Amino acid sequence: MEGVVTQNAQRIRVLVVDSSRIHTELLAEALQKDRRLDVISAHSSVEVLDRARQHGADVAAISTYLDDTPHRGMEVLRGLRSAQPNIRGVMLLDSVARETVLEAFRSGARGIFSRWESIRALCRCVRCVYDGQIWARAEHVSYAVEALASTPTVRATDARGFNLLSAREMEVVRGLAEGLTNREIADQMGLSYHTIKNHVFRIFEKLGVSNRVELLFMTLSLAATPQQPPEPAALARTERSLLTSRFIRADASTI
Repeated sequence: MEGVVTQNAQRIRVLVVDSSRIHTELLAEALQKDRRLDVISAHSSVEVLDRARQHGADVAAISTYLDDTPHRGMEVLRGLRSAQPNIRGVMLLDSVARETVLEAFRSGARGIFSRWESIRALCRCVRCVYDGQIWARAEHVSYAVEALASTPTVRATDARGFNLLSAREMEVVRGLAEGLTNREIADQMGLSYHTIKNHVFRIFEKLGVSNRVELLFMTLSLAATPQQPPEPAALARTERSLLTSRFIRADASTI
Protein backbone atom coordinates (compact mmCIF):
# COMPACT_ATOMS: atom_id res chain seq x y z
CA MET A 1 0.00 0.00 0.00
CA GLU A 2 1.45 3.41 -1.03
CA GLY A 3 2.65 5.52 1.88
CA VAL A 4 2.60 2.71 4.47
CA VAL A 5 5.91 2.23 6.30
CA THR A 6 6.92 -0.65 8.55
CA GLN A 7 8.41 0.05 11.97
CA ASN A 8 11.98 -0.80 10.93
CA ALA A 9 11.88 0.76 7.45
CA GLN A 10 14.62 3.31 6.68
CA ARG A 11 13.20 6.79 6.20
CA ILE A 12 14.62 8.75 3.28
CA ARG A 13 15.64 12.37 3.74
CA VAL A 14 14.87 14.14 0.48
CA LEU A 15 15.84 17.73 -0.23
CA VAL A 16 13.48 19.59 -2.58
CA VAL A 17 14.21 22.80 -4.48
CA ASP A 18 11.84 23.90 -7.23
CA SER A 19 11.69 26.85 -9.61
CA SER A 20 9.98 29.16 -7.09
CA ARG A 21 9.24 29.26 -3.37
CA ILE A 22 5.57 28.42 -3.83
CA HIS A 23 6.34 25.50 -6.15
CA THR A 24 8.91 24.19 -3.67
CA GLU A 25 6.40 24.34 -0.80
CA LEU A 26 3.65 22.66 -2.83
CA LEU A 27 6.00 19.89 -3.98
CA ALA A 28 7.35 19.35 -0.45
CA GLU A 29 3.82 19.16 0.95
CA ALA A 30 2.82 16.58 -1.67
CA LEU A 31 5.91 14.42 -1.10
CA GLN A 32 5.49 14.55 2.67
CA LYS A 33 2.31 12.47 2.31
CA ASP A 34 4.56 9.48 1.65
CA ARG A 35 5.45 8.46 5.19
CA ARG A 36 8.74 6.92 4.07
CA LEU A 37 10.03 10.38 3.16
CA ASP A 38 11.35 13.14 5.39
CA VAL A 39 11.16 16.23 3.19
CA ILE A 40 13.49 19.23 3.50
CA SER A 41 12.89 22.41 1.50
CA ALA A 42 15.41 24.84 0.04
CA HIS A 43 14.00 28.03 -1.43
CA SER A 44 16.97 29.08 -3.55
CA SER A 45 20.16 27.62 -4.95
CA VAL A 46 22.28 29.28 -2.25
CA GLU A 47 20.43 27.35 0.46
CA VAL A 48 20.87 23.92 -1.10
CA LEU A 49 24.29 22.91 0.26
CA ASP A 50 23.66 24.22 3.78
CA ARG A 51 20.27 22.51 3.98
CA ALA A 52 21.68 19.24 2.65
CA ARG A 53 24.50 19.27 5.22
CA GLN A 54 22.29 20.39 8.08
CA HIS A 55 19.72 17.64 7.58
CA GLY A 56 21.92 14.90 6.10
CA ALA A 57 19.90 14.62 2.90
CA ASP A 58 20.02 11.25 1.11
CA VAL A 59 18.38 12.39 -2.14
CA ALA A 60 18.04 15.82 -3.74
CA ALA A 61 15.17 16.56 -6.14
CA ILE A 62 16.16 19.69 -8.03
CA SER A 63 14.43 21.66 -10.79
CA THR A 64 16.51 22.47 -13.83
CA TYR A 65 15.11 26.02 -13.69
CA LEU A 66 16.39 27.89 -10.62
CA ASP A 67 17.08 31.55 -9.84
CA ASP A 68 15.21 32.53 -13.03
CA THR A 69 17.92 30.74 -15.00
CA PRO A 70 17.45 27.70 -17.29
CA HIS A 71 19.70 24.74 -16.42
CA ARG A 72 20.88 26.45 -13.22
CA GLY A 73 19.67 23.39 -11.32
CA MET A 74 22.21 21.21 -13.11
CA GLU A 75 25.03 23.48 -11.95
CA VAL A 76 23.65 23.27 -8.42
CA LEU A 77 23.54 19.47 -8.54
CA ARG A 78 27.15 19.30 -9.75
CA GLY A 79 28.25 21.55 -6.89
CA LEU A 80 26.19 19.61 -4.36
CA ARG A 81 27.61 16.26 -5.42
CA SER A 82 31.13 17.67 -5.40
CA ALA A 83 30.67 18.67 -1.76
CA GLN A 84 28.46 15.72 -0.78
CA PRO A 85 29.47 12.76 -3.04
CA ASN A 86 27.04 10.32 -1.39
CA ILE A 87 23.92 12.35 -2.13
CA ARG A 88 21.82 11.06 -5.03
CA GLY A 89 20.21 13.46 -7.46
CA VAL A 90 16.83 13.52 -9.16
CA MET A 91 16.52 16.17 -11.86
CA LEU A 92 13.04 17.62 -12.40
CA LEU A 93 12.77 18.39 -16.11
CA ASP A 94 10.37 20.73 -17.91
CA SER A 95 11.76 19.43 -21.21
CA VAL A 96 12.96 15.90 -21.96
CA ALA A 97 14.81 16.87 -25.12
CA ARG A 98 17.87 14.75 -25.82
CA GLU A 99 20.49 17.34 -24.86
CA THR A 100 18.63 18.25 -21.67
CA VAL A 101 18.49 14.60 -20.60
CA LEU A 102 22.18 14.08 -21.37
CA GLU A 103 23.15 17.21 -19.47
CA ALA A 104 21.15 15.96 -16.48
CA PHE A 105 23.05 12.65 -16.56
CA ARG A 106 26.37 14.51 -16.89
CA SER A 107 25.44 16.59 -13.86
CA GLY A 108 25.28 13.38 -11.84
CA ALA A 109 21.51 12.82 -11.80
CA ARG A 110 20.42 9.25 -11.13
CA GLY A 111 16.78 10.07 -11.66
CA ILE A 112 15.41 11.75 -14.79
CA PHE A 113 11.89 12.89 -13.93
CA SER A 114 9.46 14.72 -16.21
CA ARG A 115 7.01 17.19 -14.67
CA TRP A 116 4.26 15.51 -16.68
CA GLU A 117 4.45 12.54 -14.32
CA SER A 118 2.54 12.13 -11.05
CA ILE A 119 3.60 12.83 -7.45
CA ARG A 120 3.16 9.12 -6.77
CA ALA A 121 5.66 8.36 -9.53
CA LEU A 122 8.08 10.93 -8.07
CA CYS A 123 7.90 9.20 -4.67
CA ARG A 124 8.76 5.91 -6.37
CA CYS A 125 11.58 7.61 -8.26
CA VAL A 126 13.07 8.95 -5.01
CA ARG A 127 12.95 5.52 -3.40
CA CYS A 128 14.42 3.86 -6.48
CA VAL A 129 17.34 6.32 -6.62
CA TYR A 130 17.90 5.99 -2.88
CA ASP A 131 18.21 2.21 -3.36
CA GLY A 132 21.07 2.78 -5.82
CA GLN A 133 19.08 2.29 -9.02
CA ILE A 134 18.67 4.51 -12.07
CA TRP A 135 15.23 5.96 -12.82
CA ALA A 136 14.86 6.81 -16.51
CA ARG A 137 12.55 6.04 -19.41
CA ALA A 138 13.83 3.67 -22.08
CA GLU A 139 14.21 6.49 -24.62
CA HIS A 140 16.30 8.51 -22.15
CA VAL A 141 18.54 5.50 -21.51
CA SER A 142 18.97 5.21 -25.28
CA TYR A 143 20.23 8.81 -25.41
CA ALA A 144 22.83 7.92 -22.80
CA VAL A 145 23.80 4.73 -24.61
CA GLU A 146 24.41 6.60 -27.87
CA ALA A 147 26.51 9.20 -26.07
CA LEU A 148 28.48 6.49 -24.25
CA ALA A 149 29.17 4.61 -27.44
CA SER A 150 30.43 7.71 -29.24
CA THR A 151 32.72 8.76 -26.36
CA PRO A 152 34.26 5.51 -25.09
CA THR A 153 37.44 7.09 -23.70
CA VAL A 154 37.23 8.22 -20.07
CA ARG A 155 39.35 10.18 -17.62
CA ALA A 156 39.62 8.30 -14.34
CA THR A 157 41.66 10.60 -12.10
CA ASP A 158 41.57 11.72 -8.50
CA ALA A 159 41.34 15.33 -7.29
CA ARG A 160 45.09 15.81 -7.91
CA GLY A 161 44.93 14.49 -11.45
CA PHE A 162 46.60 11.13 -10.77
CA ASN A 163 45.28 8.13 -12.69
CA LEU A 164 43.15 5.83 -10.57
CA LEU A 165 43.20 2.97 -13.06
CA SER A 166 46.05 1.13 -14.71
CA ALA A 167 46.32 0.99 -18.50
CA ARG A 168 44.94 -2.57 -18.47
CA GLU A 169 42.01 -1.56 -16.24
CA MET A 170 41.21 1.30 -18.61
CA GLU A 171 41.14 -1.21 -21.45
CA VAL A 172 38.62 -3.26 -19.48
CA VAL A 173 36.49 -0.12 -18.89
CA ARG A 174 36.46 0.58 -22.62
CA GLY A 175 35.22 -2.95 -23.25
CA LEU A 176 32.47 -2.52 -20.67
CA ALA A 177 31.46 0.80 -22.23
CA GLU A 178 31.08 -0.99 -25.58
CA GLY A 179 28.72 -3.50 -23.98
CA LEU A 180 31.09 -6.49 -24.03
CA THR A 181 30.67 -9.27 -21.48
CA ASN A 182 33.55 -10.22 -19.18
CA ARG A 183 34.20 -13.32 -21.30
CA GLU A 184 34.25 -11.27 -24.52
CA ILE A 185 36.70 -8.81 -22.95
CA ALA A 186 38.87 -11.75 -21.83
CA ASP A 187 38.95 -13.16 -25.37
CA GLN A 188 39.70 -9.73 -26.82
CA MET A 189 42.57 -9.08 -24.40
CA GLY A 190 43.93 -12.64 -24.42
CA LEU A 191 43.36 -13.08 -20.67
CA SER A 192 41.39 -15.53 -18.57
CA TYR A 193 37.79 -14.91 -17.57
CA HIS A 194 38.74 -14.89 -13.88
CA THR A 195 41.47 -12.29 -14.49
CA ILE A 196 38.95 -9.95 -16.12
CA LYS A 197 36.48 -10.57 -13.30
CA ASN A 198 39.17 -9.56 -10.79
CA HIS A 199 39.96 -6.45 -12.84
CA VAL A 200 36.28 -5.47 -12.84
CA PHE A 201 36.08 -5.92 -9.07
CA ARG A 202 39.10 -3.65 -8.54
CA ILE A 203 37.72 -1.07 -10.97
CA PHE A 204 34.44 -0.94 -9.04
CA GLU A 205 36.36 -0.57 -5.79
CA LYS A 206 38.64 2.21 -7.08
CA LEU A 207 35.82 4.23 -8.67
CA GLY A 208 33.34 3.75 -5.84
CA VAL A 209 30.66 2.05 -7.95
CA SER A 210 28.85 -1.19 -7.20
CA ASN A 211 27.72 -2.43 -10.61
CA ARG A 212 28.23 -2.17 -14.35
CA VAL A 213 25.40 0.31 -14.87
CA GLU A 214 26.86 2.80 -12.38
CA LEU A 215 30.22 2.43 -14.11
CA LEU A 216 28.67 3.10 -17.51
CA PHE A 217 26.94 6.23 -16.29
CA MET A 218 30.20 7.39 -14.69
CA THR A 219 31.76 6.81 -18.11
CA LEU A 220 29.14 9.14 -19.55
CA SER A 221 29.77 11.78 -16.86
CA LEU A 222 33.57 11.66 -17.27
CA ALA A 223 33.75 11.13 -21.03
CA ALA A 224 36.60 12.88 -22.77
CA THR A 225 36.54 14.53 -26.17
CA PRO A 226 34.48 12.47 -28.65
CA GLN A 227 36.43 10.15 -30.91
CA GLN A 228 35.48 8.08 -33.93
CA PRO A 229 32.20 6.27 -33.11
CA PRO A 230 32.41 2.48 -32.76
CA GLU A 231 30.81 0.00 -35.09
CA PRO A 232 26.99 -0.32 -34.88
CA ALA A 233 27.37 -3.75 -33.27
CA ALA A 234 29.19 -2.17 -30.31
CA LEU A 235 26.38 0.37 -29.89
CA ALA A 236 23.80 -2.41 -29.90
CA ARG A 237 25.76 -4.39 -27.28
CA THR A 238 25.97 -1.33 -25.01
CA GLU A 239 22.25 -0.64 -25.31
CA ARG A 240 21.41 -4.28 -24.62
CA SER A 241 23.73 -4.24 -21.60
CA LEU A 242 21.92 -1.25 -20.11
CA LEU A 243 18.35 -2.08 -21.01
CA THR A 244 18.53 -5.62 -19.63
CA SER A 245 19.97 -4.48 -16.30
CA ARG A 246 17.80 -4.66 -13.23
CA PHE A 247 19.37 -1.41 -11.99
CA ILE A 248 17.46 0.82 -14.44
CA ARG A 249 13.81 1.71 -14.19
CA ALA A 250 11.91 2.87 -17.25
CA ASP A 251 8.33 4.06 -17.26
CA ALA A 252 8.24 3.28 -13.52
CA SER A 253 8.98 -0.43 -13.96
CA THR A 254 12.06 -2.61 -14.10
CA ILE A 255 13.35 -3.27 -17.63
